[in-house]
Amino acid sequence: MLKQLQDELLRVDWGRTAEALEAFIAQRFRDAGVGGVVLGLSGGVDSSVVAVLSVRALSREKVLGVLMPAEFTPAQDLEDAEMLAESLGIETVRVPIKGIVDCYASALGIEPSEKTRIPYANLRARVRMSILYFYANLRNLLVIGTGDRSEILLGYYTKYGDGGVDFLPVGNIYKTQLRMLGKHLGLPDRIAFKPSSPQLYPGHRAVDELPADYDVLDPVLYALFDKNMSVDEVVGLGADRRIVEAVVARFRGSVHKREMPPVGPCPVIV
Repeated sequence: MLKQLQDELLRVDWGRTAEALEAFIAQRFRDAGVGGVVLGLSGGVDSSVVAVLSVRALSREKVLGVLMPAEFTPAQDLEDAEMLAESLGIETVRVPIKGIVDCYASALGIEPSEKTRIPYANLRARVRMSILYFYANLRNLLVIGTGDRSEILLGYYTKYGDGGVDFLPVGNIYKTQLRMLGKHLGLPDRIAFKPSSPQLYPGHRAVDELPADYDVLDPVLYALFDKNMSVDEVVGLGADRRIVEAVVARFRGSVHKREMPPVGPCPVIV
């Protein structure tokens, strides 16, 4: 039964979906009255799909790609990002972030270590966000986000890091759908099906932090949040209860990432 949901997830008109996403990007661009968009290019499927859609929606002259490698970023990821940018004909800049992170470590007096792995992982994401907004301010651009629906529902992103963007064109597309959309858009398999990794610390892999890989998680997410099924109903379809409950826990624990900061009460007028 869960396999049926997985199949349903991928019964998508990729051509019409791409056109709708391109129209959304173009409309946000027009509404903002800016000169174009800027995005971080990682060599992964999310940023690659958004880059292709942006060029198709706006033209290559209106898209800036920023490569922001850490010292442990795999060479293949950089090669894939550069290859994609060259094939699209977009301008790129490269800003290695090691020196910036090292300056933080020096100012804080706290060196990166196993104990500080997560704070520094989030710091790297926020450094990248600030670099993108620097170029956005410098050139009158919008920061276009690359987060997908799977990541957003799971809270698998850094608040005010990769979550700090102006709009999220593929925020309603599940990861497994995004991979197939990438294939439709002409991405090579090595990018479309590359294992997910935020690369925020050495050896960082999404599968090590999430309850399962996305081919398992996406049908569960779809059942819970699109079909409005209960945990017991999803388990009844054949899903592992531990995975379903872990997904629900992650969703509930990350509500704050998907909402505006709470605002205090109004003044008491007398």
